[in-house]
Amino acid sequence: MVAFNTKIQKMMEKGQGAAARTLDRLPGIAQETLSRALGYPYHYPDLDPFIKCMMAAQIKQGKIGFIGDDPAHSRKVFDQQMQSIRAQATPVKRIEDLRLPLHSGTIFARHYHPAPHKKLPMIVFYHGGGFVVGGMDTHDEACRLIAVHAGAQVLSIDYPLAPEASPKQLIQTCEDALAWVYQNRRQFKILKNRIAVAGDSAGGNISAVVAQRSANKVYAPGAQFLIYPVVDFKSRHPSFYAYENGLVLTGADVGYVTDYYVTQHDFQLDDPMISPTYGNLKRQPPAFVVTAGHDLLHDEGEIYAHKLRHQGNKVEYQEYSDQTHGFINLTPVSRRAKKITIEISKNFRKFWDKQR
Repeated sequence: MVAFNTKIQKMMEKGQGAAARTLDRLPGIAQETLSRALGYPYHYPDLDPFIKCMMAAQIKQGKIGFIGDDPAHSRKVFDQQMQSIRAQATPVKRIEDLRLPLHSGTIFARHYHPAPHKKLPMIVFYHGGGFVVGGMDTHDEACRLIAVHAGAQVLSIDYPLAPEASPKQLIQTCEDALAWVYQNRRQFKILKNRIAVAGDSAGGNISAVVAQRSANKVYAPGAQFLIYPVVDFKSRHPSFYAYENGLVLTGADVGYVTDYYVTQHDFQLDDPMISPTYGNLKRQPPAFVVTAGHDLLHDEGEIYAHKLRHQGNKVEYQEYSDQTHGFINLTPVSRRAKKITIEISKNFRKFWDKQR
């Protein structure tokens, strides 16, 4: 066992996806042992031991956080990390890259259709990455899983990133993309009144902001699927201080994001375009909100769900206490993350169906 752990330890330190998948098949007690052998310095007894090992290996390599003082370099590194853990992709009947000619400019999008000959709902998906990194490729597997297990079309939006794009430009592009989908609903064969917005982390923020801004417009979404969303740049809740170190998303990351997305563009931290928790929460589309227990954003996501419910909106809230921020990006190497992503996709569809 010691020799095997040493072999896995060496493979993990190289950051290989195959090593991570081998690790994922070990029993939890072996993963706990390996995380200690790798020198994981944080005490999170209820954290998924697989994630402890992944984080320990990254820390050992000096890879802490995912956004730094060079946005272009951060994007390259994040893309490489996601590429390194790729596995065989979940099959989807039809996948097509599109160019969307929006009022705010032409952008790319990727369309996933699990049943091309059927009318299905549409989920407009905004990827996470702190508004600074990420794209259609980094979230390809997550979108495949959502499309297949929510039984819906998914359109993944390649929106402009900060700091090059301001919040106004970024949000306007994302709202224009939603309007474009509505205008082209017949060509996509979308079921009547069945367009939702969805996203993880920054994408959850974008979804919430777009839902608020479009509340009285014909293209307002029929539901919102918010996966560990960032909704409050102004406040610091207990989960921030509990989990700001040693996990996927760090306090330092939040500092960089705040600078690139908010401060450099002279926005206030409580502007509803930045922090939707301070926006008008009345008459919002039904919201399915998911949080990770070991996530510095946990509390603000939970509070946002409670605020929406208090204002009379339909809300379902689910928390995965053993997970950390970013788990939908770990599906190629973590059976637990994949199981949860499938589960929340199915549960979102059930929740959405009940609102009709």
